[in-house]
Amino acid sequence: MVHFLHPGLLCRTLILPDAGTDAQGCCVVQEEASPYSLVTICLNTLVANLEKLCSKRPDGTLCLPEHWSFPQELADRFLGMLASEGKLTDKTASIFQGDQMKLKLANIQKAKLSPAAFLKAFCHHKLIELDATAVHTDLPIQDIISGLCSNIWIQKNLQCLLLDSTGISDDSRKLFFGQLTGLRVLSVFNVGFRNEDLANVSRLPRLESLDISNTLVTNISALRACKNQLKSLTMHHLKCLTMTKPHILAVLRELRCLLHLDISHHSQLNSDLAFHLLQQKDILPNLVSLDVSGGNGITDRDVELFIRQRPAMHFVGLLATDAGASDFFTTKQGLQVAGGANLSQIAEALSRYRNRACFMKEALYRLFTETFSMQITMPAILKLVTVGMRNHPLDLPVQFTASACALNLTRQGLARGMPVRLLSDLTDLLFKALRNFPHYQQLQKNCLLSLTNSRILVDVPFDRFDAARFVVKWLCNHGNPKMQTMAVSITSILALQLSPKQTAQLKDELFVAIKELLAIVKQKITENLDDATLLFTLKALWNLTDDCPAICKHFIKNEGLAIFIQVLETFSESAIQSKVLGLLNNVAEVKELSSEMVTTDVVKHLSSLLHSKEMEISFLAAGLIAHLTSVQEPWASDDLQRHALLRDLHATIQNWPSSNCSMTALVTYRSFKAFFPLLGSFSQPEVQLWALWAMHHVCSKNPSKYCRMLVEEGGLPFVCDIQEHTAAEPQARQMAAAILNDFRMHFTSYQRAPLQQLSLT
Repeated sequence: MVHFLHPGLLCRTLILPDAGTDAQGCCVVQEEASPYSLVTICLNTLVANLEKLCSKRPDGTLCLPEHWSFPQELADRFLGMLASEGKLTDKTASIFQGDQMKLKLANIQKAKLSPAAFLKAFCHHKLIELDATAVHTDLPIQDIISGLCSNIWIQKNLQCLLLDSTGISDDSRKLFFGQLTGLRVLSVFNVGFRNEDLANVSRLPRLESLDISNTLVTNISALRACKNQLKSLTMHHLKCLTMTKPHILAVLRELRCLLHLDISHHSQLNSDLAFHLLQQKDILPNLVSLDVSGGNGITDRDVELFIRQRPAMHFVGLLATDAGASDFFTTKQGLQVAGGANLSQIAEALSRYRNRACFMKEALYRLFTETFSMQITMPAILKLVTVGMRNHPLDLPVQFTASACALNLTRQGLARGMPVRLLSDLTDLLFKALRNFPHYQQLQKNCLLSLTNSRILVDVPFDRFDAARFVVKWLCNHGNPKMQTMAVSITSILALQLSPKQTAQLKDELFVAIKELLAIVKQKITENLDDATLLFTLKALWNLTDDCPAICKHFIKNEGLAIFIQVLETFSESAIQSKVLGLLNNVAEVKELSSEMVTTDVVKHLSSLLHSKEMEISFLAAGLIAHLTSVQEPWASDDLQRHALLRDLHATIQNWPSSNCSMTALVTYRSFKAFFPLLGSFSQPEVQLWALWAMHHVCSKNPSKYCRMLVEEGGLPFVCDIQEHTAAEPQARQMAAAILNDFRMHFTSYQRAPLQQLSLT
């Protein structure tokens, strides 16, 4: 299951949740928790390793191994994955040449293809559907149609052609659809499609569904040519229409086979076509679906009367209108409403309008209001929000409103009830929004607030290295105090989740971040303000220096020790003291920094804090003493003080409770390696005793993690040596025996080879 949750894997075919009937998302939870299919995993692997598995032709394009052959369904899915990953180019499209791949439902959305590559790769297949939505301008519509028409089989059998947001070349503007006689569904949304093109298309003998939304059509009279067959007409935001309302209605009245009509419009443009349509009693008697969202002057009464006259209607779009609040829309059986009056209507709108930014923004705004005080986990709604974010990555209003909705749907513990994979998708989209809109402060705030959620930062799979790099850079370039607090909070958690290798890769960014974090600490000292920002900053510094000598050295180089002494002298709260001591322990583990650490101020504070009533403070102070006194060179001029500290350390440990006691916060370690020199220090039993106490404390609390760490890092022989060494203190031998006992209780679930060598069975 861990592999299936990997953020690099593509989603399965998107099935939008029915949030109206399943708002709490039981189906979404089940779907998101289920593993990816074996086919999906294999195809993803093929996409990721395509160049390694394929050979190259002399022109540099890829060629499948000769013995490979893909059946139609797999070929269609593989093509769709290449397109969605942004990897469908002339170089990769060449693998669809020949007959090793058999395509039927081809998806080349957003591909960057030349006309020649398109012709060679796809136009010899027996295509029934082609989705060429938003392909790069290198492949204009004229070349797509020309390529398709080069195949007589495609001319007669291609049934569905989607050309939304696809470009038209300047040299030959007219579009010749007439040869595609098998076409049943055509969509030219957001295309430079004109009256003469509509006339050409309307003569297609089998055309049943047509989308001419946001085109340059000024007159729809040509639709009369297909009045006996056209069942679905979408003309959303047909902004260039110059016909009078009676003339438009006269044309629509003749389309008696029409079942689905969409005349929705941008609400800002105050179109009243829908208002006039709703007044008609003798128009479109067979209509089952009507979308008038964004229409001006629409009332509940008009819509209700229109639907009652057509009892078979099962959908009406009313978003951004004054209609939808009547009880009629909630009580009529089988009627789905995309609107803004309640959560069910909003969910329907989010699903229906996922590709329309103007309505997506409107629906998200209504959703934000509905979810402002949300107390219920709603995975289906959150999934619809992520779909909107993914479909409109560069639309600021959509991203801004969606980020606010995401915050409402995941705040205050609601994230705990969300599926992990859904939260993983959301996290990636939030980081994408942060990158795409670096100067829009409120959106940045929404995203950062959502990302401070511990459920997301700890449990959800996403690229933590890339996220840490981004947040650290963000922190160094923004000075807003509230947002700085969020960024520091995220950094403090992500820092613990980076491996030492990853931390080393981020060295340059982290060096800048250390200076920025220390500047924040200095500011808080000056203001005498122990707020959340100070706590998060101290925690971030503590975590960033963990097991990272280069960062520790940079901390010292930038006067970090002096600043932290000031923190101890300014604030006496145990939460602050523990974080200061935790970081100083990390620095003290770097032996070459010991001479920098042994100062009068440090010794003074350690001597005091060692006797703190707070067990955690006393423990951390003792650890710092153990590390500093284990190196004799810095104490050459004052060895008496060193011996006094060791005696005080020994006496304090004797007064501590058992090492399996509880502390305010459980101390965690990324590695035991810094303890091994202390364990071997038989000449300084006080130091050895502290190391054993610390190791037994964490091993007894979390044996599955720390007993494994003891073996993997080679620490078990040190503990065995202490137990068997006659010169070791009795208390040290007892503690070593306790650690080994913890180990024996849990070692059966670990690799046996090291254990057998140590004769622990």
